[in-house]
Amino acid sequence: MKLSTLTLAASLVGGAALAGPVAPTDVKFDDYGSVTQSLTGQPGDPENGAKVMKTKSLGNCISCHQVSALSDAPFHGEVGPILDGVADRWAEADLRGIVSNAKKTFPGTVMPAYYKTEGYIRPGKAFTGKAGEEPLDPLLSAQQIEDVVAFLMTLKEE
Repeated sequence: MKLSTLTLAASLVGGAALAGPVAPTDVKFDDYGSVTQSLTGQPGDPENGAKVMKTKSLGNCISCHQVSALSDAPFHGEVGPILDGVADRWAEADLRGIVSNAKKTFPGTVMPAYYKTEGYIRPGKAFTGKAGEEPLDPLLSAQQIEDVVAFLMTLKEE
């Protein structure tokens, strides 16, 4: 009896740990677009976040934003704000919300919603000229969002 109770308790704890990331449709945005709850329950990896930000096939954030800490990546954009010192201007929850779906904070922004799967006005299906079928895959995974946020939190004014 004691062993089965211990096994049941261990499986419940293990099951909670394996609950997985918050689904894009379950993200809780506050009135200002902030997301307080981590999307994964795991800390982000700033090094991987930097990689996501400067890799064209991932976030490609530097195509619109200048980031001095990513000076090894060429062609920083000038469409979005400079991200130097962003951790001094925004809280972690704010940055998580902006990266997940910036339109919740800035309705007119051209920044993509990196963690959204449905509710698009007219997504295209590759180069076919046909509309995509929802739900679509998010542009970034929950962990990649957390990694980008962790990297952004390192960008403080010097």
